[in-house]
Amino acid sequence: MIGKWVRSATDFFRDVKTELGKVTFPGKDETFGAATVVMVFTVIVSIFLFLVDTVLVRLLRLVV
Repeated sequence: MIGKWVRSATDFFRDVKTELGKVTFPGKDETFGAATVVMVFTVIVSIFLFLVDTVLVRLLRLVV
């Protein structure tokens, strides 16, 4: 029973090592481009949420 578990774990980690060998990491330019897209999108969403919040607060003040 323990031998089967050890063999299974060994096979798993061997497969993990094989799959990690297939991984390709992005280069400097691709990483910079992706980070730029994330930052720009974050700013756009922040501005949108700020505007929605401002409008909702003003509407709530009119009601209350």
